[in-house]
Amino acid sequence: MSEQPFIFNQIHIEAARNASDDFNLFHDKHKWLQITHNPFKGPIVLGFQLNAMIEYQLRLYREVHHENRIIAENGLRFSNYQITFVNAVRPDRELFLDIKKTLIKTIPDLTLSNRITIKANNKTVLLGSKKETRKPLFLANTDLSGLPDLNTLPDCSTIPDSPYFLKRKYVNNGNAKNFLSGSLAEQSDYFDELDGLVEYPEIFPCSLASGALLEKAQVEDQHDFKRNPMVYTSHSLSVDREHLRLLKNNHKLHILVNQLPESKSRTLIGTNIMLRVYECYGLLEDAQVLFRARLCLVPLEELLNSLSRRK
Repeated sequence: MSEQPFIFNQIHIEAARNASDDFNLFHDKHKWLQITHNPFKGPIVLGFQLNAMIEYQLRLYREVHHENRIIAENGLRFSNYQITFVNAVRPDRELFLDIKKTLIKTIPDLTLSNRITIKANNKTVLLGSKKETRKPLFLANTDLSGLPDLNTLPDCSTIPDSPYFLKRKYVNNGNAKNFLSGSLAEQSDYFDELDGLVEYPEIFPCSLASGALLEKAQVEDQHDFKRNPMVYTSHSLSVDREHLRLLKNNHKLHILVNQLPESKSRTLIGTNIMLRVYECYGLLEDAQVLFRARLCLVPLEELLNSLSRRK
């Protein structure tokens, strides 16, 4: 467990949500009050913001333990995150991150993996793992080759003859830097104009999927974010580091969102609440897949009702 605590302030939340265009009311220092039955009593830290903190601390861990050489020499180009959100994180609270010793497995394929825990007030708020692999661990079999040229389609539209909602973004160095700073990461480890260093972090492009989900709900469903708020329960992410190296200032990123039908076979563990499952993909301008993400949410009201029944 980390000896020094990590503390997010409201300014960190502001930086991360603005950098990723996440307009969810849960993170707004004023509008959180407008959420019906909001139990958090204030704004909360972004899920992707916590992911980015984990990314940076594991980056430091890999450097100290000389694991980057193993990753490079063995072509472990995919960075995979499996994150479960146990509770919300409020600003101005001490967080303690625990990164377990790296496990190296060779069967069936070479994998470097670390288990991760974040605690606050001696209670677990996040559980997860990060794995380095040659192939993506999530949504690896999805074939997107039959899609039309995404550059010709309007923003915030449904791709013809497909289940995908399209959100077009343009990444820029400034937003990536602010997202890093908001996530308690050192931006100069990724960007240094004087030395020609431009290295986009893994989680930043993935974080743009949250805004895409919000816009899909707003455009297609006219969703009421005040009366029917949703909260993340898990993130499953696979990022292609080789494609990430191609990402530069003002590059176009196509984010595809497919909402799966609700099913009784996909419920929140320990409850009968059906998960809202979204499959998201981030494609570069030439249609190369940068990231694959499976994001699970549940309605806050159903979650609170389930918790009250347990008491």
